Amino acid sequence: MLTRLKVSGFKNLVDLDVRFGPFTCVAGPNGVGKSNLFDAIRFLSNLTTMTLTEAALSVRDEDARSTDVRSLFHRTGMGYARQMCLEAEMLLPREGVDDLGQKAEATMTLVRYQLVLGLREDVDPSGGPGLEIHLEELTHLQKGEASKHLRFRHSKSKWRDSVVLGRRRPPFISTGDLGGQTVIRLHQDGGSSGRQVPFPAASLPRTVLSSITAENPTALVARREMESWRLLQLEPSAMRKPDSFNDPDEMGADGSHLAATLYRLGRGERDSRVRGQIASRLSELVEEVAEVRVDRDERRELLTVNVQMRDGTEHPARALSDGTLRFLALSVLELDPQCRGVLCLEEPENGIHPERIPAILSLLRDIATDASEPVGEDNPLRQVIVNTHSPAVVSQVPEDSLLVAESKETVEEGGERYERLSCSCLPGTWRAGEDGGGEVSLGKLLSYLNPVLSKAAHAGDGPGGSPRVVDRPDVQMLLPFDGHEV
Repeated sequence: MLTRLKVSGFKNLVDLDVRFGPFTCVAGPNGVGKSNLFDAIRFLSNLTTMTLTEAALSVRDEDARSTDVRSLFHRTGMGYARQMCLEAEMLLPREGVDDLGQKAEATMTLVRYQLVLGLREDVDPSGGPGLEIHLEELTHLQKGEASKHLRFRHSKSKWRDSVVLGRRRPPFISTGDLGGQTVIRLHQDGGSSGRQVPFPAASLPRTVLSSITAENPTALVARREMESWRLLQLEPSAMRKPDSFNDPDEMGADGSHLAATLYRLGRGERDSRVRGQIASRLSELVEEVAEVRVDRDERRELLTVNVQMRDGTEHPARALSDGTLRFLALSVLELDPQCRGVLCLEEPENGIHPERIPAILSLLRDIATDASEPVGEDNPLRQVIVNTHSPAVVSQVPEDSLLVAESKETVEEGGERYERLSCSCLPGTWRAGEDGGGEVSLGKLLSYLNPVLSKAAHAGDGPGGSPRVVDRPDVQMLLPFDGHEV
Protein backbone atom coordinates (compact mmCIF):
# COMPACT_ATOMS: atom_id res chain seq x y z
CA MET A 1 0.00 0.00 0.00
CA LEU A 2 1.45 3.34 -1.11
CA THR A 3 0.90 5.87 1.68
CA ARG A 4 3.06 8.76 0.45
CA LEU A 5 4.84 9.64 -2.79
CA LYS A 6 7.40 12.39 -3.25
CA VAL A 7 8.65 13.08 -6.78
CA SER A 8 10.91 15.74 -8.25
CA GLY A 9 12.43 15.93 -11.71
CA PHE A 10 10.03 13.45 -13.35
CA LYS A 11 8.14 15.02 -16.27
CA ASN A 12 6.14 17.93 -14.79
CA LEU A 13 6.33 16.53 -11.25
CA VAL A 14 8.57 18.92 -9.32
CA ASP A 15 8.62 18.93 -5.52
CA LEU A 16 5.38 16.96 -5.52
CA ASP A 17 4.40 15.44 -2.18
CA VAL A 18 1.18 13.41 -2.11
CA ARG A 19 -0.36 11.27 0.63
CA PHE A 20 -2.72 8.45 -0.24
CA GLY A 21 -5.41 6.61 1.68
CA PRO A 22 -7.11 3.33 0.82
CA PHE A 23 -9.14 5.17 -1.84
CA THR A 24 -7.96 8.37 -3.51
CA CYS A 25 -9.52 10.38 -6.33
CA VAL A 26 -7.31 12.88 -8.17
CA ALA A 27 -9.46 15.39 -10.08
CA GLY A 28 -8.29 17.99 -12.53
CA PRO A 29 -8.59 19.25 -16.10
CA ASN A 30 -6.88 17.61 -19.04
CA GLY A 31 -3.18 18.25 -19.46
CA VAL A 32 -2.23 19.18 -15.88
CA GLY A 33 -0.25 15.97 -15.25
CA LYS A 34 -2.66 13.55 -13.56
CA SER A 35 -1.44 10.76 -15.83
CA ASN A 36 2.18 11.67 -15.04
CA LEU A 37 1.46 10.82 -11.42
CA PHE A 38 0.37 7.36 -12.53
CA ASP A 39 3.43 7.12 -14.77
CA ALA A 40 5.70 7.74 -11.78
CA ILE A 41 3.97 4.95 -9.85
CA ARG A 42 4.27 2.59 -12.82
CA PHE A 43 7.92 3.54 -13.32
CA LEU A 44 8.73 2.60 -9.72
CA SER A 45 6.86 -0.65 -10.20
CA ASN A 46 8.61 -1.50 -13.47
CA LEU A 47 12.01 -0.86 -11.90
CA THR A 48 11.46 -3.94 -9.69
CA THR A 49 11.45 -6.27 -12.72
CA MET A 50 13.23 -4.38 -15.54
CA THR A 51 16.58 -2.75 -16.17
CA LEU A 52 16.80 1.01 -15.75
CA THR A 53 16.58 1.55 -19.51
CA GLU A 54 13.74 -0.92 -20.04
CA ALA A 55 11.69 0.67 -17.24
CA ALA A 56 12.32 4.15 -18.63
CA LEU A 57 11.33 3.16 -22.17
CA SER A 58 8.17 1.44 -20.88
CA VAL A 59 6.73 4.79 -19.77
CA ARG A 60 4.84 6.71 -22.42
CA ASP A 61 5.88 10.18 -23.50
CA GLU A 62 3.37 12.92 -24.40
CA ASP A 63 2.45 11.31 -27.71
CA ALA A 64 3.30 7.62 -27.55
CA ARG A 65 5.81 5.13 -26.23
CA SER A 66 9.04 6.85 -25.25
CA THR A 67 12.21 6.24 -27.27
CA ASP A 68 14.50 8.51 -25.26
CA VAL A 69 15.05 8.22 -21.50
CA ARG A 70 15.41 12.01 -21.33
CA SER A 71 11.65 12.33 -21.91
CA LEU A 72 11.13 11.16 -18.31
CA PHE A 73 13.13 14.05 -16.87
CA HIS A 74 11.64 17.44 -16.10
CA ARG A 75 12.15 19.87 -18.95
CA THR A 76 12.67 23.61 -18.73
CA GLY A 77 13.03 25.43 -22.03
CA MET A 78 15.35 23.32 -24.17
CA GLY A 79 17.13 21.64 -21.26
CA TYR A 80 16.44 18.62 -19.08
CA ALA A 81 16.92 18.14 -15.36
CA ARG A 82 20.06 16.12 -14.64
CA GLN A 83 18.42 13.85 -12.08
CA MET A 84 15.07 12.72 -10.74
CA CYS A 85 14.19 11.84 -7.16
CA LEU A 86 11.47 9.38 -6.20
CA GLU A 87 10.49 8.49 -2.64
CA ALA A 88 7.72 6.10 -1.64
CA GLU A 89 6.45 5.36 1.84
CA MET A 90 4.55 2.10 1.90
CA LEU A 91 2.86 -0.46 4.06
CA LEU A 92 3.91 -4.00 3.22
CA PRO A 93 2.09 -7.31 3.51
CA ARG A 94 3.77 -9.69 5.94
CA GLU A 95 4.90 -12.29 3.44
CA GLY A 96 6.26 -12.62 -0.07
CA VAL A 97 7.68 -15.25 -2.42
CA ASP A 98 10.83 -14.89 -4.51
CA ASP A 99 11.38 -16.01 -8.11
CA LEU A 100 12.36 -19.51 -6.96
CA GLY A 101 9.23 -19.99 -4.85
CA GLN A 102 10.95 -19.41 -1.50
CA LYS A 103 8.75 -17.72 1.09
CA ALA A 104 9.93 -14.73 3.09
CA GLU A 105 8.47 -12.86 6.06
CA ALA A 106 9.14 -9.16 6.52
CA THR A 107 10.66 -8.01 9.81
CA MET A 108 9.25 -4.51 9.23
CA THR A 109 6.11 -3.59 7.29
CA LEU A 110 6.24 0.22 7.35
CA VAL A 111 9.12 1.32 5.11
CA ARG A 112 10.45 4.07 2.88
CA TYR A 113 12.12 3.51 -0.49
CA GLN A 114 14.23 6.29 -2.04
CA LEU A 115 15.73 6.35 -5.50
CA VAL A 116 17.71 9.08 -7.27
CA LEU A 117 18.49 8.54 -10.95
CA GLY A 118 20.72 10.66 -13.15
CA LEU A 119 21.48 11.01 -16.85
CA ARG A 120 24.84 9.73 -17.96
CA GLU A 121 26.61 10.86 -21.09
CA ASP A 122 27.59 7.46 -22.48
CA VAL A 123 25.21 5.94 -25.00
CA ASP A 124 22.94 3.03 -24.07
CA PRO A 125 21.59 0.44 -26.57
CA SER A 126 18.55 2.65 -27.29
CA GLY A 127 20.84 5.22 -28.90
CA GLY A 128 20.52 8.00 -26.31
CA PRO A 129 21.89 8.96 -22.90
CA GLY A 130 21.90 6.26 -20.26
CA LEU A 131 20.69 6.18 -16.66
CA GLU A 132 22.67 5.66 -13.49
CA ILE A 133 21.75 5.32 -9.85
CA HIS A 134 22.92 8.13 -7.59
CA LEU A 135 21.12 6.87 -4.49
CA GLU A 136 19.01 3.86 -3.51
CA GLU A 137 17.81 3.25 0.04
CA LEU A 138 15.21 1.13 1.79
CA THR A 139 14.70 2.04 5.43
CA HIS A 140 12.17 1.34 8.15
CA LEU A 141 9.66 3.78 9.60
CA GLN A 142 9.22 3.47 13.33
CA LYS A 143 6.16 1.54 14.46
CA GLY A 144 5.64 4.06 17.27
CA GLU A 145 5.17 6.80 14.66
CA ALA A 146 2.67 4.85 12.55
CA SER A 147 -0.11 7.34 13.27
CA LYS A 148 2.09 10.10 11.80
CA HIS A 149 2.60 8.19 8.57
CA LEU A 150 -0.88 6.63 8.32
CA ARG A 151 -2.93 9.78 8.74
CA PHE A 152 -6.12 8.63 7.05
CA ARG A 153 -9.01 7.47 9.22
CA HIS A 154 -8.49 3.88 10.40
CA SER A 155 -8.95 1.60 13.38
CA LYS A 156 -5.77 1.22 15.40
CA SER A 157 -6.91 -1.82 17.37
CA LYS A 158 -8.25 -3.68 14.33
CA TRP A 159 -6.69 -2.51 11.07
CA ARG A 160 -3.36 -0.89 12.01
CA ASP A 161 -2.33 -3.50 14.58
CA SER A 162 -2.99 -6.21 11.99
CA VAL A 163 -0.60 -4.71 9.42
CA VAL A 164 2.10 -2.67 11.18
CA LEU A 165 4.81 -4.76 12.78
CA GLY A 166 8.53 -4.78 13.47
CA ARG A 167 11.08 -2.99 15.57
CA ARG A 168 13.70 -0.32 14.99
CA ARG A 169 16.67 -1.55 12.95
CA PRO A 170 19.38 -0.40 10.47
CA PRO A 171 18.56 0.08 6.77
CA PHE A 172 17.88 -2.77 4.37
CA ILE A 173 19.49 -0.95 1.42
CA SER A 174 21.78 2.05 1.84
CA THR A 175 24.06 4.31 -0.21
CA GLY A 176 27.59 5.19 0.82
CA ASP A 177 31.14 5.87 -0.32
CA LEU A 178 33.85 3.29 -0.82
CA GLY A 179 37.23 4.53 -1.97
CA GLY A 180 35.70 7.64 -3.51
CA GLN A 181 33.11 5.59 -5.39
CA THR A 182 29.36 5.61 -4.72
CA VAL A 183 28.17 2.15 -3.69
CA ILE A 184 24.74 0.70 -2.95
CA ARG A 185 24.88 -1.63 0.03
CA LEU A 186 22.48 -4.52 0.55
CA HIS A 187 22.07 -5.36 4.25
CA GLN A 188 20.76 -8.59 5.68
CA ASP A 189 17.74 -8.37 7.99
CA GLY A 190 20.02 -9.34 10.86
CA GLY A 191 20.91 -5.68 11.38
CA SER A 192 24.36 -4.15 11.84
CA SER A 193 25.88 -7.56 12.53
CA GLY A 194 24.49 -8.95 9.26
CA ARG A 195 26.52 -9.25 6.07
CA GLN A 196 26.65 -6.21 3.77
CA VAL A 197 27.16 -6.53 0.04
CA PRO A 198 28.36 -3.38 -1.82
CA PHE A 199 27.54 -2.71 -5.49
CA PRO A 200 29.25 0.10 -7.46
CA ALA A 201 26.39 2.42 -8.37
CA ALA A 202 27.85 3.60 -11.68
CA SER A 203 27.90 0.09 -13.15
CA LEU A 204 24.45 -1.08 -12.01
CA PRO A 205 22.11 -1.81 -14.96
CA ARG A 206 19.13 -2.15 -12.61
CA THR A 207 18.13 -1.31 -9.04
CA VAL A 208 19.45 -3.47 -6.23
CA LEU A 209 15.86 -3.98 -5.09
CA SER A 210 15.02 -5.71 -8.38
CA SER A 211 17.52 -8.50 -7.70
CA ILE A 212 16.38 -9.33 -4.15
CA THR A 213 15.71 -12.94 -3.09
CA ALA A 214 14.32 -14.54 0.06
CA GLU A 215 17.74 -14.14 1.71
CA ASN A 216 16.68 -10.53 2.33
CA PRO A 217 13.05 -11.03 3.35
CA THR A 218 11.91 -7.46 4.06
CA ALA A 219 13.48 -6.10 0.89
CA LEU A 220 11.90 -8.97 -1.06
CA VAL A 221 8.43 -8.20 0.32
CA ALA A 222 8.98 -4.52 -0.57
CA ARG A 223 9.95 -5.55 -4.09
CA ARG A 224 6.82 -7.70 -4.45
CA GLU A 225 4.63 -4.92 -3.09
CA MET A 226 5.95 -2.41 -5.64
CA GLU A 227 5.74 -5.00 -8.40
CA SER A 228 2.00 -5.33 -7.68
CA TRP A 229 1.31 -1.65 -8.41
CA ARG A 230 -0.72 -1.67 -11.63
CA LEU A 231 -2.44 0.74 -13.96
CA LEU A 232 -5.70 -0.88 -14.99
CA GLN A 233 -6.46 -0.22 -18.64
CA LEU A 234 -9.52 -2.41 -19.05
CA GLU A 235 -9.97 -3.17 -22.74
CA PRO A 236 -13.40 -4.48 -23.82
CA SER A 237 -11.81 -6.60 -26.57
CA ALA A 238 -9.65 -8.40 -24.00
CA MET A 239 -12.55 -8.94 -21.59
CA ARG A 240 -14.80 -10.32 -24.30
CA LYS A 241 -12.42 -13.14 -25.20
CA PRO A 242 -13.09 -16.62 -23.78
CA ASP A 243 -10.23 -18.33 -21.96
CA SER A 244 -8.76 -21.73 -22.65
CA PHE A 245 -8.39 -24.22 -19.82
CA ASN A 246 -4.63 -23.54 -19.80
CA ASP A 247 -4.78 -19.75 -19.64
CA PRO A 248 -3.66 -17.87 -16.50
CA ASP A 249 -6.40 -17.53 -13.89
CA GLU A 250 -5.36 -14.07 -12.74
CA MET A 251 -6.86 -11.06 -14.49
CA GLY A 252 -4.47 -8.93 -16.50
CA ALA A 253 -4.25 -5.15 -16.31
CA ASP A 254 -6.27 -4.99 -19.54
CA GLY A 255 -9.02 -7.24 -18.15
CA SER A 256 -7.83 -10.33 -20.01
CA HIS A 257 -8.55 -13.72 -18.43
CA LEU A 258 -11.77 -12.44 -16.88
CA ALA A 259 -13.48 -15.80 -17.43
CA ALA A 260 -10.59 -17.84 -15.98
CA THR A 261 -10.36 -15.60 -12.92
CA LEU A 262 -14.09 -15.78 -12.23
CA TYR A 263 -14.00 -19.56 -12.71
CA ARG A 264 -11.19 -19.87 -10.14
CA LEU A 265 -13.07 -17.74 -7.62
CA GLY A 266 -16.24 -19.82 -7.98
CA ARG A 267 -14.63 -23.24 -7.96
CA GLY A 268 -16.21 -25.87 -5.69
CA GLU A 269 -18.43 -24.93 -2.76
CA ARG A 270 -17.90 -21.22 -3.33
CA ASP A 271 -19.61 -21.28 -6.73
CA SER A 272 -23.14 -20.24 -5.75
CA ARG A 273 -21.91 -17.65 -3.24
CA VAL A 274 -19.50 -16.02 -5.69
CA ARG A 275 -22.07 -16.02 -8.50
CA GLY A 276 -24.60 -14.43 -6.18
CA GLN A 277 -22.18 -11.72 -5.05
CA ILE A 278 -21.11 -10.88 -8.60
CA ALA A 279 -24.71 -10.78 -9.84
CA SER A 280 -25.81 -8.62 -6.93
CA ARG A 281 -22.99 -6.16 -7.57
CA LEU A 282 -23.58 -6.04 -11.33
CA SER A 283 -27.29 -5.43 -10.78
CA GLU A 284 -26.34 -2.08 -9.23
CA LEU A 285 -25.36 -1.07 -12.75
CA VAL A 286 -27.83 -3.12 -14.79
CA GLU A 287 -30.93 -3.77 -12.70
CA GLU A 288 -32.18 -6.67 -14.84
CA VAL A 289 -29.16 -8.89 -14.11
CA ALA A 290 -30.16 -12.13 -12.38
CA GLU A 291 -27.07 -14.35 -12.63
CA VAL A 292 -23.43 -14.31 -13.74
CA ARG A 293 -21.67 -17.58 -14.42
CA VAL A 294 -18.80 -19.16 -16.36
CA ASP A 295 -19.75 -21.79 -18.94
CA ARG A 296 -17.20 -24.58 -19.35
CA ASP A 297 -17.02 -26.02 -22.87
CA GLU A 298 -15.31 -29.41 -22.49
CA ARG A 299 -15.12 -30.07 -26.22
CA ARG A 300 -13.39 -26.83 -27.18
CA GLU A 301 -11.76 -26.43 -23.72
CA LEU A 302 -13.01 -22.87 -23.37
CA LEU A 303 -14.36 -20.79 -20.48
CA THR A 304 -16.94 -18.11 -21.32
CA VAL A 305 -18.65 -15.52 -19.11
CA ASN A 306 -22.43 -15.40 -19.45
CA VAL A 307 -24.88 -12.95 -17.91
CA GLN A 308 -28.51 -13.99 -17.49
CA MET A 309 -31.27 -11.43 -17.17
CA ARG A 310 -34.43 -11.74 -15.08
CA ASP A 311 -36.50 -12.59 -18.15
CA GLY A 312 -34.21 -15.57 -18.84
CA THR A 313 -32.28 -13.97 -21.69
CA GLU A 314 -28.59 -14.84 -21.70
CA HIS A 315 -25.78 -12.63 -22.98
CA PRO A 316 -22.19 -13.86 -23.49
CA ALA A 317 -19.36 -11.47 -22.67
CA ARG A 318 -18.93 -10.57 -26.35
CA ALA A 319 -22.46 -9.06 -26.35
CA LEU A 320 -22.06 -6.90 -23.22
CA SER A 321 -21.48 -3.15 -23.40
CA ASP A 322 -18.07 -1.68 -22.64
CA GLY A 323 -19.26 -0.11 -19.39
CA THR A 324 -20.89 -3.34 -18.21
CA LEU A 325 -17.71 -5.29 -18.91
CA ARG A 326 -15.55 -2.84 -16.96
CA PHE A 327 -17.96 -2.93 -14.03
CA LEU A 328 -17.99 -6.74 -14.15
CA ALA A 329 -14.19 -6.93 -14.21
CA LEU A 330 -13.93 -4.62 -11.19
CA SER A 331 -16.56 -6.70 -9.38
CA VAL A 332 -14.40 -9.78 -9.92
CA LEU A 333 -11.30 -7.99 -8.63
CA GLU A 334 -13.19 -7.02 -5.49
CA LEU A 335 -13.70 -10.70 -4.61
CA ASP A 336 -10.20 -11.88 -5.59
CA PRO A 337 -7.92 -12.19 -2.53
CA GLN A 338 -4.93 -12.60 -4.87
CA CYS A 339 -5.46 -9.06 -6.15
CA ARG A 340 -3.33 -6.87 -3.87
CA GLY A 341 -1.23 -3.72 -3.97
CA VAL A 342 -2.10 -0.51 -5.77
CA LEU A 343 -4.69 -0.34 -8.55
CA CYS A 344 -4.62 2.87 -10.60
CA LEU A 345 -7.55 3.61 -12.90
CA GLU A 346 -8.03 6.53 -15.27
CA GLU A 347 -11.51 8.00 -15.68
CA PRO A 348 -13.54 5.15 -14.14
CA GLU A 349 -16.75 6.85 -15.23
CA ASN A 350 -16.14 6.01 -18.90
CA GLY A 351 -19.04 4.01 -20.30
CA ILE A 352 -21.13 4.51 -17.12
CA HIS A 353 -24.48 6.33 -17.16
CA PRO A 354 -24.39 9.43 -14.89
CA GLU A 355 -27.09 7.92 -12.65
CA ARG A 356 -24.80 4.93 -12.03
CA ILE A 357 -21.71 6.94 -11.01
CA PRO A 358 -22.43 6.31 -7.29
CA ALA A 359 -22.46 2.56 -8.04
CA ILE A 360 -19.00 2.56 -9.66
CA LEU A 361 -17.58 4.72 -6.86
CA SER A 362 -19.05 2.43 -4.21
CA LEU A 363 -17.47 -0.56 -5.98
CA LEU A 364 -14.06 1.10 -6.18
CA ARG A 365 -14.16 2.00 -2.49
CA ASP A 366 -15.12 -1.57 -1.62
CA ILE A 367 -12.19 -2.93 -3.65
CA ALA A 368 -9.84 -0.96 -1.39
CA THR A 369 -8.98 -2.28 2.05
CA ASP A 370 -11.49 -1.52 4.79
CA ALA A 371 -9.39 0.39 7.32
CA SER A 372 -11.91 -0.30 10.08
CA GLU A 373 -11.40 -4.10 9.99
CA PRO A 374 -8.36 -6.39 10.32
CA VAL A 375 -6.48 -7.24 7.14
CA GLY A 376 -7.05 -10.81 5.98
CA GLU A 377 -8.25 -12.89 3.06
CA ASP A 378 -11.63 -11.15 3.09
CA ASN A 379 -9.99 -7.74 3.53
CA PRO A 380 -6.70 -7.75 1.57
CA LEU A 381 -4.19 -4.92 1.78
CA ARG A 382 -5.36 -3.28 -1.43
CA GLN A 383 -5.57 0.32 -2.58
CA VAL A 384 -7.37 2.19 -5.35
CA ILE A 385 -6.24 5.48 -6.92
CA VAL A 386 -8.33 7.02 -9.71
CA ASN A 387 -8.10 10.20 -11.72
CA THR A 388 -10.96 12.07 -13.34
CA HIS A 389 -12.19 15.36 -14.69
CA SER A 390 -15.85 14.42 -14.29
CA PRO A 391 -18.07 16.71 -12.19
CA ALA A 392 -20.33 13.72 -11.47
CA VAL A 393 -17.43 11.84 -9.89
CA VAL A 394 -16.05 14.79 -7.92
CA SER A 395 -19.44 15.58 -6.40
CA GLN A 396 -19.91 11.98 -5.21
CA VAL A 397 -16.51 11.00 -3.75
CA PRO A 398 -15.93 11.29 0.02
CA GLU A 399 -14.41 14.66 0.84
CA ASP A 400 -11.32 13.17 2.50
CA SER A 401 -10.60 11.05 -0.61
CA LEU A 402 -10.37 14.00 -3.01
CA LEU A 403 -7.20 15.64 -4.32
CA VAL A 404 -7.59 18.55 -6.75
CA ALA A 405 -4.87 18.66 -9.42
CA GLU A 406 -3.80 21.98 -10.92
CA SER A 407 -1.02 23.25 -13.13
CA LYS A 408 1.03 25.95 -11.42
CA GLU A 409 3.57 28.21 -13.03
CA THR A 410 6.97 28.33 -11.35
CA VAL A 411 9.91 30.64 -12.08
CA GLU A 412 13.47 29.40 -11.62
CA GLU A 413 16.30 31.60 -10.36
CA GLY A 414 17.51 32.13 -13.91
CA GLY A 415 14.09 33.37 -15.02
CA GLU A 416 13.01 30.15 -16.78
CA ARG A 417 9.31 29.43 -16.37
CA TYR A 418 7.66 26.03 -16.29
CA GLU A 419 4.36 24.40 -15.34
CA ARG A 420 4.27 21.79 -12.58
CA LEU A 421 1.58 19.58 -11.11
CA SER A 422 0.15 20.63 -7.76
CA CYS A 423 -2.28 18.49 -5.72
CA SER A 424 -4.39 20.07 -3.00
CA CYS A 425 -6.91 18.73 -0.51
CA LEU A 426 -10.10 20.16 0.95
CA PRO A 427 -9.81 22.20 4.14
CA GLY A 428 -10.51 20.25 7.31
CA THR A 429 -9.69 16.83 5.84
CA TRP A 430 -6.89 14.55 7.08
CA ARG A 431 -4.30 15.75 4.53
CA ALA A 432 -4.69 19.39 5.61
CA GLY A 433 -2.45 21.03 8.14
CA GLU A 434 1.23 20.57 8.97
CA ASP A 435 3.18 18.81 6.15
CA GLY A 436 -0.10 17.57 4.75
CA GLY A 437 0.02 19.56 1.52
CA GLY A 438 -1.84 22.62 0.28
CA GLU A 439 -5.54 23.26 0.59
CA VAL A 440 -7.74 24.02 -2.38
CA SER A 441 -10.10 26.97 -2.26
CA LEU A 442 -13.77 26.06 -2.32
CA GLY A 443 -14.18 28.38 -5.29
CA LYS A 444 -12.07 25.97 -7.36
CA LEU A 445 -14.76 23.34 -6.89
CA LEU A 446 -17.53 25.40 -8.51
CA SER A 447 -16.61 24.18 -11.99
CA TYR A 448 -17.17 20.63 -10.74
CA LEU A 449 -20.20 21.15 -8.53
CA ASN A 450 -22.00 23.43 -10.96
CA PRO A 451 -20.32 22.99 -14.36
CA VAL A 452 -23.00 24.97 -16.22
CA LEU A 453 -21.34 28.12 -14.85
CA SER A 454 -18.38 27.64 -17.16
CA LYS A 455 -17.22 30.98 -18.61
CA ALA A 456 -16.59 29.29 -21.95
CA ALA A 457 -20.26 28.43 -22.47
CA HIS A 458 -22.96 31.11 -22.58
CA ALA A 459 -26.66 31.02 -23.34
CA GLY A 460 -27.40 30.78 -27.02
CA ASP A 461 -24.13 28.98 -27.82
CA GLY A 462 -25.88 25.82 -29.01
CA PRO A 463 -25.64 24.60 -32.64
CA GLY A 464 -27.32 26.99 -35.05
CA GLY A 465 -27.70 29.58 -32.28
CA SER A 466 -30.42 27.61 -30.50
CA PRO A 467 -30.41 27.62 -26.67
CA ARG A 468 -28.52 24.90 -24.89
CA VAL A 469 -30.39 22.27 -22.94
CA VAL A 470 -29.17 23.84 -19.72
CA ASP A 471 -30.69 27.21 -20.71
CA ARG A 472 -34.24 25.89 -20.83
CA PRO A 473 -36.37 27.51 -18.10
CA ASP A 474 -37.78 24.16 -17.02
CA VAL A 475 -34.21 22.85 -16.59
CA GLN A 476 -32.88 25.99 -14.91
CA MET A 477 -35.37 25.65 -12.07
CA LEU A 478 -33.91 22.20 -11.27
CA LEU A 479 -30.29 23.35 -11.04
CA PRO A 480 -28.65 23.88 -7.63
CA PHE A 481 -27.68 27.46 -8.60
CA ASP A 482 -29.48 30.16 -10.54
CA GLY A 483 -27.52 29.61 -13.76
CA HIS A 484 -25.75 33.00 -13.71
CA GLU A 485 -21.97 33.24 -13.80
CA VAL A 486 -20.14 34.05 -10.62
